[in-house]
Amino acid sequence: MAIPTAASNSRPRLSWGGAESKRKVVGRMGPWQLVRLLGEGALTRVYLARPLDTPEAVPAYAVKALRREWWNDASAIATLRREAHVGGSVSHPHVATVLSSQLAQPPFFLVSPRLPGETLAEKLAAGRRPSLPQALWIARQAAEALAALHTATGMIHGDVKPANLMVSPAGHATLIDLGACQTPREARAWPDRPVVGTLHYIAPEMVTSTYGGDRRSDLYSLGVTLYEMLAGARPFDAEDPAELITLHREAKPRCLRDARPDAPKPVASLVHRLLAKDPMRRPATPEEVAEALVRLEIASFAVR
Repeated sequence: MAIPTAASNSRPRLSWGGAESKRKVVGRMGPWQLVRLLGEGALTRVYLARPLDTPEAVPAYAVKALRREWWNDASAIATLRREAHVGGSVSHPHVATVLSSQLAQPPFFLVSPRLPGETLAEKLAAGRRPSLPQALWIARQAAEALAALHTATGMIHGDVKPANLMVSPAGHATLIDLGACQTPREARAWPDRPVVGTLHYIAPEMVTSTYGGDRRSDLYSLGVTLYEMLAGARPFDAEDPAELITLHREAKPRCLRDARPDAPKPVASLVHRLLAKDPMRRPATPEEVAEALVRLEIASFAVR
């Protein structure tokens, strides 16, 4: 059985924040008491939890468990193992942390601190678009997360998008869903491998047969995310996956300043550099993007 991939535009999405399920769950998994279901996708369920030996403690952890129907699927288990490895290897305030895991035998699960807030996707879907400084701040935090991820593991995230950015009530952003992380060698071109990443945000080179992805592929996805925060719509949209791929590879996005007239020219220039079709025309590293965003963020307070 194959894991759903973005090639069918069906990568499962979890609800992490304000849209928590009302379904109540009481049970245990390993040394953890499961208090409530927070969200679920095609592969996993996420529970609010506390240690079994502190039953009166406020639940402050998230247990991400592989659904029973995937316990015999090697690819599904490998995805969870990848997330546990990356989350345990990167120590950074903007990258989701994995504290512990059970991956040698079922039930397969990993444990993280429960993150407050909601995903950026949930905020945008509710019509709560960030202000210009807030959007630049969220993007800058994401760029810092990508830099830390690459420094610690040599990997790219592979699925940067609003649904994978948790935003706290105070505005702190955390990059989540690390199971799609891959080395540049693993990010070889489609169709030789399943496409990782959601097609609305995926870089053109990730869906061609001539080039594999690298750090600049994540930066393209970050550019789509920043464009969406500022313009209120993605630069490319289509129901048909093939058409969407063609738009990413060939179409010119609408000028950001046409969609967001108050966006300063330097902001629009950075966004369109991030959206360049040719990876060589994008900023080279997440560090470069983070530094640019700091300057733009400071300058943007005057137009808030």
